[in-house]
Amino acid sequence: MARPVAWPTSFRVGRATIGGSRSPFLIAELSGNHRGRIDEALRLVDAAAESGADAVKLQTYTPDTITLPVRTARFRVGKGLWDGRYLHDLYAEATTPWEWHASIAAHARKRGLVCFSTPFDETAVDFLEREMRPPLYKIASFEVNHLPLLRHVAATRKPVIMSTGMATEPEIAVAVRTLRAGGCAALVLLKCVSSYPARPEDFNLRALRRLATRFRTPVGLSDHTVTDEVALGSVALGACVIEKHLVLDRAAGAVDGGFSLEPAEFARLARSVRTLHAALGEPRLGPTRQDRAQRRFRRSIFVSSDIARGGRLDATNLKIVRPADGLDPARWDEVLGKTARRDLRAGTPLRPSDFS
Repeated sequence: MARPVAWPTSFRVGRATIGGSRSPFLIAELSGNHRGRIDEALRLVDAAAESGADAVKLQTYTPDTITLPVRTARFRVGKGLWDGRYLHDLYAEATTPWEWHASIAAHARKRGLVCFSTPFDETAVDFLEREMRPPLYKIASFEVNHLPLLRHVAATRKPVIMSTGMATEPEIAVAVRTLRAGGCAALVLLKCVSSYPARPEDFNLRALRRLATRFRTPVGLSDHTVTDEVALGSVALGACVIEKHLVLDRAAGAVDGGFSLEPAEFARLARSVRTLHAALGEPRLGPTRQDRAQRRFRRSIFVSSDIARGGRLDATNLKIVRPADGLDPARWDEVLGKTARRDLRAGTPLRPSDFS
């Protein structure tokens, strides 16, 4: 019987390591929050670097590669942030022009950030491989069942981060098999809610553990809320990737601004994520390094009244007090009734050599 393949639980991307015991990889999603201005896109990269992100992510599509220019009810968004917008119009506003990609990637590298993208069709993958050469790819939740795209991405043999929001477990299984069979070995699955903005109560974060064990991958979160709690909860449950949308000013009218963090908010989240991850530590019981430094202020057995050689040790001349320089209090019953081997002065810690 063949042994199961040992898929990697961590992998390198540039100078960063994703997974394992490392602090979560923080992705600032730029999406269409550049408002159609490349100078604003570059400022978003700067804001991501200054706010503690590890990476910036783009989206690579055109309106015509993602939908049709049809203005009927089936192509119109209902409810939510983009209520009433036609898909083609919405994507025309939100697209990141392909001729910007190389400049944004170069600026990100200059700022020490990983830069990668979500392609939405095979032509986008070919473009990214030719013009940007990203070190990894993201698959959007909406594209989990787009198997031709998954095969094309997998053929690059680069790591993949895939959101699973609206996908069923069987759909995720097919997507994972497709990616792995196509050449993708390093894979991270993200929990998300594909609603904009998303409600915290819809996340079902405990499913992160199911994702990790069912598909033998590292896991993470793509978070469309404007709170910190969902991301922090995911870290506590093992998330090694956190993706959040970034906007310079939520009130400025950027297409995804309503569910994006401003730079100060992203910076606060980055600090909190790293503090929480550091606090999680290891699954072992016992005193921490700080606890060990304080152990001398626990109690121990001290001589509380002078005892002459040959005298009997009892509760009238011994006491359990701080600090912990004497005999462990756990030996109290053993000590009572013993005989002093020498004169013992009050205020001295009791030692095993002091009695018989």
